[in-house]
Amino acid sequence: MAHAIRFHRPGGPEVLAWEEIEVGEPGPGQALLRQTAVGLNYIDVYHRTGLYPIPSFPAVPGMEGAGVVEAVGPGVEDLKPGDRVAYASGPMGSYAEKRVMAADRLVKLPDWLDDRRAAALMLQGMTAQMLLRSTYRVQAGDTVLVHAAAGGVGTILCQWARGLGATVIGTVGSDEKAELARANGCEHPIVYTRENFVERVREIAGGKGLPVVYDSVGQATFAGSLDCLRPRGLMVLFGQSSGAVAPLDPNTLASKGSLYLTRPTLFHYIASRAELEASASELFEAVRTGMVKVELRQTFALKDAADAHRALESRTTTGSTVLVT
Repeated sequence: MAHAIRFHRPGGPEVLAWEEIEVGEPGPGQALLRQTAVGLNYIDVYHRTGLYPIPSFPAVPGMEGAGVVEAVGPGVEDLKPGDRVAYASGPMGSYAEKRVMAADRLVKLPDWLDDRRAAALMLQGMTAQMLLRSTYRVQAGDTVLVHAAAGGVGTILCQWARGLGATVIGTVGSDEKAELARANGCEHPIVYTRENFVERVREIAGGKGLPVVYDSVGQATFAGSLDCLRPRGLMVLFGQSSGAVAPLDPNTLASKGSLYLTRPTLFHYIASRAELEASASELFEAVRTGMVKVELRQTFALKDAADAHRALESRTTTGSTVLVT
């Protein structure tokens, strides 16, 4: 029998339990995957706590993983047993030793990319690709603000934006994280626990607002982020690690300079097979050329997922974290 992390009700990390599961054979258009590494992401916390409601219990969390194809169902022609693959998409269920997935959601891994780095990269890396190349297309000469610049998505955003020729400002919670962000392309790390990030951004930008702010923190930073934008600037809210943002009067956007606000979700940007392949291909090329380096900084056994969640929520993690089987 295979094992998985399951939870039977919303709650804290203590609801995550290591349990036996039954894994069926792949049906039409599906593949059976033996997972070797699983990505840890804040969306897993949102599902566990109930912030993002899930349809039924018991449930297996997780949206990202890597491993080896063990079998394919009827109609699957692009994959075969033995292929190394990775994914970052629904449905939930990656915290498992084995799972059945829709084959068209799996991406073949290049030989030079190992499973653990792939599991640390797919969701966060394709999120960065979405943010920098689709949600707002960063150009050389832009100055951008990245909140949580020492986190998993943050370190990738900083590297990639810098590689595109942008000047990167980032917020972090400590001097240690400031050094990590700086090492990953953030030229101007701001320790928000002792500095007013709005004032510092204006100072760094010569009194001008920014074309875009990337905010995964939410409640604690949202209002200040709006004040960092230039007229017609774009506020990109793609997470809420500090809590949900309060309801917003649209007139606020007008009064602050006809601002734009978007709340992108990766899965809407990789909904088609063509979009998924294009996103993964651009990400792999950025990694292969060295523009983006995978910061795999923490590893937990899959059965210890509760400890990994505690570390993530306490903000003691930096870079990316994977769970290994």
